[in-house]
Amino acid sequence: MPAGPSIAPALADDTPAPAPDRLPLHMPIDVRSAAIALIALLASLYTLHWAQAVFIPLLLSVMFSYALSPLVNRLQHWHVPRAIGAALLMVTVLGGVGAAVYSLSDDTTALVESLPGAAQKLRESLRSPRGAPSGAIAKVQQAASKLEQAAEESSSAPPLTNRGVTRVQVERPRFNIKDYLWSGTLGLVGFVGQALTVIFITYFLLASGDMFRRKMVKIAGPHFSRKKITIQLLDEITQQIQRYLLVQLLISALVGLATWGVCLAVGLERAAVWGVAAGVLNMVPYLGALATAGGLMLVSLMQFGTPSMALLLGGAALAIHIVSGQLLTPWLTGRACRMNPVVIFVGVLAWGWLWGVWGLLLGAPLLMALKAVCDRIDSLKPAGELLSA
Repeated sequence: MPAGPSIAPALADDTPAPAPDRLPLHMPIDVRSAAIALIALLASLYTLHWAQAVFIPLLLSVMFSYALSPLVNRLQHWHVPRAIGAALLMVTVLGGVGAAVYSLSDDTTALVESLPGAAQKLRESLRSPRGAPSGAIAKVQQAASKLEQAAEESSSAPPLTNRGVTRVQVERPRFNIKDYLWSGTLGLVGFVGQALTVIFITYFLLASGDMFRRKMVKIAGPHFSRKKITIQLLDEITQQIQRYLLVQLLISALVGLATWGVCLAVGLERAAVWGVAAGVLNMVPYLGALATAGGLMLVSLMQFGTPSMALLLGGAALAIHIVSGQLLTPWLTGRACRMNPVVIFVGVLAWGWLWGVWGLLLGAPLLMALKAVCDRIDSLKPAGELLSA
């Protein structure tokens, strides 16, 4: 029998083609996980800000223990008990700092007492005719001064009407030195208490040796691989923080010597005080340079009496800090700790926003410890790559 006509093409032409299956879209980031991580981050920031009175002394003590532990280890190698070696080292360091402060106390007191006179001389120099503008700007300024004087005379003249109205004059409250002394005393007591806390915690950390290190290795678990990773992590954190502190000490010493040399070259009085102040303030990123430059401008204006000399010393101080802060410090810190200088800059700003001046001091060591942790945990390795140079 001959085959009938095929109906497959007709069905193919009349039946619409089935719609393709929709492929599910896989998001690279889970929205719920991202929201939980954001909430955890905000809660952590709030906790760090709220409990900064506890975290800041603790972190300062840990940083000082990292800096002084090699010396205590050396004393222990010389058969000195660790507790006694830590006590001797703390007494030596505190005694050296106290002796340095006492030797510079007279010059520092004279310098502080001269700051109000320098500020007054700065105001007088800004108001002097030598610094007044000339030309059309001077005429406009003179006209404005005459208008202001006329307005003051008219306001001080007795009113012609409303003679029955009683004139009321508002007097400002008198300056009470007791209020300022009380608030200053409370601040001093709080600072002394925080300093004593840092000293005692630092001593206990130095005297304990590697006790916390062994406990953390024990907490890591029974597996040898986890113990090995924990040991490597602790070693890397120790090395990075010690290298960072060494770089900061070297840079601060160079800044202090350079500032002292510039002050001696121009004949500024108490140049040694300004050298020490510049070296100490160099440890405070960004704000330390401004404080040094402003102080040098004031004392140079008081001594020399010319704004040009004040601008010269202030510009020299800023130039020294720019060279050390923007060239030497990021380069040496990046080479020693293998971190991106941009990340260090942004991270230090973030910690400064969170904890103020202490955040500026502790920001870089905290970033180094964070990078060491991220490099050892698989899920955090992308963050470690972002922090690396």
